[in-house]
Amino acid sequence: MSAVNYTKFNSAVFLLTGIPGQEDIYLWISIPLCLMYVISIVGNSVILFIIKTNASLHEPMYIFLSMLAVTDLGLSLSTMPTILGIYLFNSREISLDACFAQLFFIHSLSKFESSVLLLMAFDRLIAICNPLRYASILTPLRIAKMGLVFVLRAVATSFPFPFLLKRFRYCRANVLSHTYCLHQEVMKLACSDITVNSIYGLSTSLLTLGLDSLLIFLSYVIILKTVLSISSHAECLRALNTCVSHLCAVLLFYIPDIGLVVIHRFGSSSSHFLQMALGYFYMLVPPLVNPIVYSVKSKHLRERIIRAFLK
Repeated sequence: MSAVNYTKFNSAVFLLTGIPGQEDIYLWISIPLCLMYVISIVGNSVILFIIKTNASLHEPMYIFLSMLAVTDLGLSLSTMPTILGIYLFNSREISLDACFAQLFFIHSLSKFESSVLLLMAFDRLIAICNPLRYASILTPLRIAKMGLVFVLRAVATSFPFPFLLKRFRYCRANVLSHTYCLHQEVMKLACSDITVNSIYGLSTSLLTLGLDSLLIFLSYVIILKTVLSISSHAECLRALNTCVSHLCAVLLFYIPDIGLVVIHRFGSSSSHFLQMALGYFYMLVPPLVNPIVYSVKSKHLRERIIRAFLK
């Protein structure tokens, strides 16, 4: 048996996995991946810069959008070293400590992104259902408090993951199926009882991502009910149009996330290709598409971005 597969955690490494059987074209695969990362980082950075430098955009909707941009930047930077390391340098090895640190940031940022999407749904709910009290309800102080609470929730629920994993010895095949580390996958490589990790991981997912998605769904039920009661067809469409960007962000985030949770926990016989595709989609597409969608759909943001580049 190799020393890599049968050793204690402080000296072991995991092997990350790219696209099996395509090693000869890894360099070519790295080109679109690099392009996606560049667009994601530049796009979200531009949105943050435009919102920060334009006082007219210091409104709740754009503050929440800046939170989303920061989270997407964090997710991109968390996965970029290992993903590009594999395809550019064929560097598959990652130490346990580095893996645990990466999965902590990935899970924390994912949970906070879910919270931001919930806050954005709440923003649309107040704007459409109670517009006269919009400014008095979503004050800067209240937004800051809600943001802080959700940051603490994301960190507190993800902080135990590295410690729960670090107590194990890893004596099984040390090959991960993704190009980055996830708690639900790493724990399966342990040669100990993983019941506590499994229950805790599933519980935190249900209490964060599950609860947030349920509340977002209920928010849109109320929004739809309110919009359908509007007599003017034009006003009805205008109200719904303000939700399109957020709905796109919600679908881009939750569909692959739910798919990965189901595959990792209940679909051991599912195809590796589906798992791999969802993994790439989950980490690469939302940070790439969110700034594009919001820039296109938000007239005020789009005008200020164009103005900034035409100066």
